[in-house]
Amino acid sequence: MARFRRLSVISSLLCAAAGSASAAVEAAEPPAEVIRYEVLLPTSSYHAGAARTVVAAPLPVTHSLVTDYAHYSSFIKAFETSKIVARNGEATDVYLRVKILKGAAKIWAIVRFNPAKLDGATETVSAQMVKGNVKRLDAIWHLTPVDDEHTRLTLELLIIPDLPVPEALVVPEVRDAAATAVKGVRDESARRAVQK
Repeated sequence: MARFRRLSVISSLLCAAAGSASAAVEAAEPPAEVIRYEVLLPTSSYHAGAARTVVAAPLPVTHSLVTDYAHYSSFIKAFETSKIVARNGEATDVYLRVKILKGAAKIWAIVRFNPAKLDGATETVSAQMVKGNVKRLDAIWHLTPVDDEHTRLTLELLIIPDLPVPEALVVPEVRDAAATAVKGVRDESARRAVQK
């Protein structure tokens, strides 16, 4: 009987150690990869840059970051400035300034963010430029719950410059900007989820 108790204690200790090791591995897991790509939106023949990833946070936490327009510049490094300038019904007008072309130029725009819409399980937050120094700027965030602790996050970003710059030069920059935004939201969402 004593031998059985010793085996039971040893077994319990090994299980506890394995659980701790598993938790340590989970905590040390690198963030999900950010995938960059191009997409054609139904509203334009000009390609949009896009990026997607999986966020280690539930949808409500991720949503709170996507809609925290006044603080974009604190967790999305591409934004030099982000400031709410007006409310139009349920929409929010936000002044954004971003560096492009390796910092050689700056885009500024007042962008109107519409309230989130649900399409099945996916929540969509869309925005369009009201005025700025580009011809057009549209942004569409998609948030889909993967499970209770993870959210698939996508950003499609369309920027059409006012100057005659080839699409082949602009789209990779926009793709990178979308990736930077997705990464910023991913990292800050995961940080906030751990704090809860």
